[in-house]
Amino acid sequence: MSDIALDMRHHKRAFADYQPKHFLWSVSADGKVATITLNRPERKNPLTFDSYAELRDLFRSLCYATDIKTVVVTGAGGNFCSGGDVHEIIGPLTRMTMPELLDFTRMTGDLIKAMRACPQPIISAIDGICAGAGAMIALASDMRLGTALAKTAFLFVRVGLAGADMGACSLLPRVIGQGRASELLYTGRSMSAEEGLQWGFFNALHASETLLAEAQSLATQIAAGPTFAHGVTKKLLHQEWNMGLDEAIEAEAEAQAICMQTRDFRRAYDAFVAKQKPVFEGD
Repeated sequence: MSDIALDMRHHKRAFADYQPKHFLWSVSADGKVATITLNRPERKNPLTFDSYAELRDLFRSLCYATDIKTVVVTGAGGNFCSGGDVHEIIGPLTRMTMPELLDFTRMTGDLIKAMRACPQPIISAIDGICAGAGAMIALASDMRLGTALAKTAFLFVRVGLAGADMGACSLLPRVIGQGRASELLYTGRSMSAEEGLQWGFFNALHASETLLAEAQSLATQIAAGPTFAHGVTKKLLHQEWNMGLDEAIEAEAEAQAICMQTRDFRRAYDAFVAKQKPVFEGD
């Protein structure tokens, strides 16, 4: 075994016992589905410098997880996330130097990069307020489930900033279209749940009382699939934005050839021959 392979194996570990300081973390009984709960309900779950950094570091490290196959992100108390804490982030930002400000904006962008780079599909379960950085966490997720009460706002302009924040000008047009994204980013207005569903921001809407269970059920369904192949799908969904069609087809040919060498591909074939449902193990 090569030194690189040994190093990768050394870093692999289970995340079932992960204990964050700035949000809640729970794992399903089978160890495959993790749920992150932003837990400052008295203030609609705003982010702080520390919670930004901890979320970034968690998503960066999930590539080494031996157990977690999908991640659900939600908020406590009937809201998803109100964005950066006005008193703990926005106030201090007004007193920072340019190098300090750039360190902060790069850190928040690194959270989005980490979410897109981690191999696990991410599902956001969004009720109530979903604003600013919270809207960006939702946008960076692979899928979004909402409720009729969900109000999503990219409200950077309302605090005197550009709509260009944490990748919004790249991600949002790809999800809902250039014109709709432009309106939301220029005005900072809330997108209603029904608009979000019609425009493709939400995959589905559910009742508030069943939202988290629906998200976890979807995550469980995906976790039962060929998770190595899911990671390849996520990677190419991200990378192909910057490819021409010929490049994309070649990248997918190479990726699929790799997936055809997995045991899960053989398991699917053997199950088909035996007229059984395949049981995937992610390798």
